[in-house]
Amino acid sequence: MLLASLTLLRQPLSFVAGKWQTLIRIAGNPYRPELHYMRGPGPKWHAKYQASRLDRAR
Repeated sequence: MLLASLTLLRQPLSFVAGKWQTLIRIAGNPYRPELHYMRGPGPKWHAKYQASRLDRAR
């Protein structure tokens, strides 16, 4: 009887333990993509649009 009840508990507990481990792994991931996004126009953009802005100023 005790062995049967332990067997019935093993699957749900295994499921919960697996989900918990996944949650801990995701929460502990140090990668934060927002730190790697471009924060504004780069030098190529400035070179291209600076030239067209200087032409209009004349």
